[in-house]
Amino acid sequence: MSDTDPIETDDAPNTDNPYSQGVRAGDTLYVSGYGPVDPETGAVVDGDIDAQTDRVLDNIAAVVDEAGGDGLADVVKVTVYLTDLEDYERVNEAYGARFGADPPARVCVEVSRLPEDVRVELDATAYLG
Repeated sequence: MSDTDPIETDDAPNTDNPYSQGVRAGDTLYVSGYGPVDPETGAVVDGDIDAQTDRVLDNIAAVVDEAGGDGLADVVKVTVYLTDLEDYERVNEAYGARFGADPPARVCVEVSRLPEDVRVELDATAYLG
């Protein structure tokens, strides 16, 4: 088995489900999928899809930071899961505002349902070299 380290932080949502918030394997960090859940309350954040996308990105950044990275600056790949592709443009705006001129590689898919019936979830891969 390879040498991996689970990453845990109170600055991102924790559940009783059997997965790590992130797993570091060498210089690569794999961040689990997150919905727009506030880590302090465990509740889905109020607000539109823009606010919810921001919360998801905050959760991902917190895991990257905990692993010794530089938040979203170290993210190299993201998968976006939407329950309605009508949200695509607004998610792109919120996402683009956070990643700037050099965004990571990305996939976006529409799914039939997400946990807690949220509208958006993202997972990420970061390079911490």
